[in-house]
Amino acid sequence: MGGGIAGSLSAIALHKAGITSVVHEAYDRSADHVGAFLTLAVNALDALRALDLDLDGVGFDTPKITLTSGSGRKLGELPYGTAVSEGAKSRTVKRADLYRALRDEAVRRGVRIEYGKRLVEAETTGGRVLARFADGGTATGDLLIGADGLRSRTREIIDPHAPGARYAGLLNTGGYARGVSTGSEPGTMHAIFGKRCFFVYTVDPYGEVWWMAQPARADEPAPGELAAITPEEWRARLIDLFRHDRGPAVDLITATGEIFTGWNTYDLPTVPRWHRDRMIVIGDAAHATSSSIGQGAAMAIEDTVVLAKCLRDGPDVDSAFTTYERARRGRVERVVEQGKRTGEWKALGPLTRGVRDLVMGLAMKRMARTGDDPSGWIYDHHLDWDAPVIGRAVGGRP
Repeated sequence: MGGGIAGSLSAIALHKAGITSVVHEAYDRSADHVGAFLTLAVNALDALRALDLDLDGVGFDTPKITLTSGSGRKLGELPYGTAVSEGAKSRTVKRADLYRALRDEAVRRGVRIEYGKRLVEAETTGGRVLARFADGGTATGDLLIGADGLRSRTREIIDPHAPGARYAGLLNTGGYARGVSTGSEPGTMHAIFGKRCFFVYTVDPYGEVWWMAQPARADEPAPGELAAITPEEWRARLIDLFRHDRGPAVDLITATGEIFTGWNTYDLPTVPRWHRDRMIVIGDAAHATSSSIGQGAAMAIEDTVVLAKCLRDGPDVDSAFTTYERARRGRVERVVEQGKRTGEWKALGPLTRGVRDLVMGLAMKRMARTGDDPSGWIYDHHLDWDAPVIGRAVGGRP
């Protein structure tokens, strides 16, 4: 269930494993912040290569990231994720382009996608799963993979007491600016820990500047509140937030024709049950991570490869699901916790920002000197499609 990144790639991975599937998408098309962009780290691209996929025609390489304080002091520069193979680079893409590329590839490989199929209920009967949709239709299969995102209905069906999304204290908006010279080379990601708001930007190969801002807000906005804020209201708010910072934020916001509709940042604490009765959740439905470390899509992509391998090599569905969970739970929950800590650094108040910048600057200097990246375990993760699944040995390296 779900036609986003995890849903489309699940179908592609299952197809490669020799398993036929149908994607049931709730919307006529995806509505998940289609105007926004994301960076796929090297571990995400490695997982895509396991499925014989590359994104050479989508987005652009993003080999490094700089970190700067709101006062303009450079805190450090490092590769945007260590390389799992020589020459690997992270890649920044527009969400809409990524969704389109993955769905087109799924269809090219023979996957059927049905739209307007919002899951209402599902049950296991006679060794098969029966799914019921809001439009009155039904579907049956040997198993159901819930790739239906943060507000997963599949997660609720598997466990009615499952935890829901956790608000992370950050809002999001952004846009694309033209006609502004930032003086930076294309493809470098620039993260600015501003005095009142976090800001990130990069220049595409054609000179367009892609940017995002994450204003901190302690209380969670009510449904519809952010959608009611007009682009011009966002522009005024953001200019006010960045007016005392050094850097291009104000110029970029001013030069942006249409600012994205805002959305909240969430993550998902530990979900006790990932599977039951031939039904399983993956991606954000099982372990959503804050966007602060750019690993939400990567974890979902890795999930699809590992689950398909477990189903390919397992003696039965239940065993495959159990092996999959053992292989994935520790890693993804550690990533979620890392994302939470990083997000908290973006929301610090005036009394603690100076300490943050000092600690971050010292950490960056140490990494530059030693080459020891404490986040390397996230990026240096290889999945080998041909390696058989034996117990927990799903990838080439842990």
